[in-house]
Amino acid sequence: MRDATWPELSYPAWRDTAATLQLWTQIVGKIRLSLSPWLNHGWQVPLYVSARGLGTSPIPIGHEILEIEFDFLSHLLRVRTSSGEERELPLQPQSVADFYSRILTVLNDIGVEVAINEMPNEVADPIRFSEDRVHASYDRHAAHRFWRVLVQVDRVFKLFRSGFLGKSSPVHFFWGSFDLAVTRFSGRSAPPHPGGVPGLPDPVTREAYSHEVSSAGFWPGGDAFPQPAFYSYAYPEPPGFRDAKVTPGASFDATLGEFILPYDTVRQADDPDALLLDFLVTTYNAAADAGAWDRAALECTIGAPAQVRTV
Repeated sequence: MRDATWPELSYPAWRDTAATLQLWTQIVGKIRLSLSPWLNHGWQVPLYVSARGLGTSPIPIGHEILEIEFDFLSHLLRVRTSSGEERELPLQPQSVADFYSRILTVLNDIGVEVAINEMPNEVADPIRFSEDRVHASYDRHAAHRFWRVLVQVDRVFKLFRSGFLGKSSPVHFFWGSFDLAVTRFSGRSAPPHPGGVPGLPDPVTREAYSHEVSSAGFWPGGDAFPQPAFYSYAYPEPPGFRDAKVTPGASFDATLGEFILPYDTVRQADDPDALLLDFLVTTYNAAADAGAWDRAALECTIGAPAQVRTV
């Protein structure tokens, strides 16, 4: 039962599909970016976990809205508008160039004109979408398994988010870094970020980190860190943060600059939900205490269904 709920996700086993899928999500995410007004911290660009996969949520197109969704149950890319237009593209082995051409053709067919920056972000050795015939893998079982992990993580992250009164991000999927994240804010401005994030323009990075944060997320792995893991960091990192005592099984990675909890540690725990929630809470506590956040004003008890928060 645990394996069905928290499935195994070996990065080496689905490396090629992960790389291709990341680029496909970047194309869809950049369509949303090109059509949506800027929202603080780039919150207008992520995707969201849905009951079938990953979707954009509504995108404004004139007086109507557009939605695009990766359906990892039927393995289709679904495109629909509020004017009643609906189109589907199969999710199957195909190059990034073909995927890019096909989705733009579909959008043009339903009257949506959009142009995007074709260079991928935050990936090594980027290739223009229209020229990328290197990445062309799609293992439907691996994609489905990845989405099933996101469903579980999304649940727990949303529960954690309910225990905060201050400014907090939605739980959202960033297609550049290919991770699901949730961020809490102290309410204070942060020193300007130095930038230098590979594949991400410095003005975007500085706007994203304009205020103090405690951020946590889930990453399925990559060539530089080939295992799925949960992470938590603070920006700016306050003195003493990395030395804090947090959930057993988690540790601070000095190279990455964040606490890391391996996905397999959570998956194999007696109570995966409780262990993950404890990681989120203890690493946030470390950031808030070391950073002298006004915790009494910012926090509340974890929410419960149909129960009004006591004030």
